[in-house]
Amino acid sequence: MKDARPSKTAEFVAFQRASERKHPSSARILDDPFARFFLTKTSQAALAAWEHGGKIGELLGWFSLGLTTFVVTRHRYMDDRLLEALADKERAPQRIVVLGAGYDMRAHRHAEAIGGRPFLEVDHPATGKRKTRILEKLEREGRITSPKADRLLMDFQTESLEERLSREGLNGEERVFFIWEGVSMYLTREAVKKTLRTLCKVSVPGSEVVFDCWFLLDQPDLRSASHRIMSNVLLLLGEPLLFGIHPEDIGGFLERCGLELVETVSPAELEERYVRDDRRVYPACYMVWARVAG
Repeated sequence: MKDARPSKTAEFVAFQRASERKHPSSARILDDPFARFFLTKTSQAALAAWEHGGKIGELLGWFSLGLTTFVVTRHRYMDDRLLEALADKERAPQRIVVLGAGYDMRAHRHAEAIGGRPFLEVDHPATGKRKTRILEKLEREGRITSPKADRLLMDFQTESLEERLSREGLNGEERVFFIWEGVSMYLTREAVKKTLRTLCKVSVPGSEVVFDCWFLLDQPDLRSASHRIMSNVLLLLGEPLLFGIHPEDIGGFLERCGLELVETVSPAELEERYVRDDRRVYPACYMVWARVAG
């Protein structure tokens, strides 16, 4: 990602969360009333056309091959794991950290359940600064309450995540819930391993991390070929997919990084849990829930 340009994929994700509100409540996978605030004028126009006409949304869903549905089911799954942890006295986190936060608004959406716990959003300066400007404007206008999260802006290519988190008070003495959404596939394998090992160093055993992974579909059919081609489209946005790992291999990978796998959730399982209409979930991504090993 270029230093001076906010993430395009972060806006794409916000668009998907915002567009979910066009669905009837019975089919709505999640409800994020804040997502539309982070859309550019072009995206706002597209959202308005989608909400009033429906055809743009149908075409986008078709061309994305289920990626748009994966984005919202992914967010919902992470919401559920966080809220579940917060409600469990034995494993409730003392702090919540969102890595690569983009335009995440969980600190506002789940403020009551979070209950004043420290909430840290970590992101690239270009995206984080844009988010801060928008939130400050919304607060002045009285459209949101005061910010519920601290924001750590850093260049992941030149700065140490471990050092920056340590400065924020993460020194391996707290139980932390980490959310790492839509990031791992844009990093090198070494960077993914380094990040996961860092999470283990700055938190106590039993701390949890939820993230999503991408893998290369290898079936020799047209549908799989279309997904392989689509993965290259992100190269045009300057955010190419770099890291992929098959669900069969994720357990051993996590173990070598100091984590133990709790569960993986396939696209079919996400559909079963959350989809109540005819939408389908992108088959080349899945969810991972893990804990820092003792």
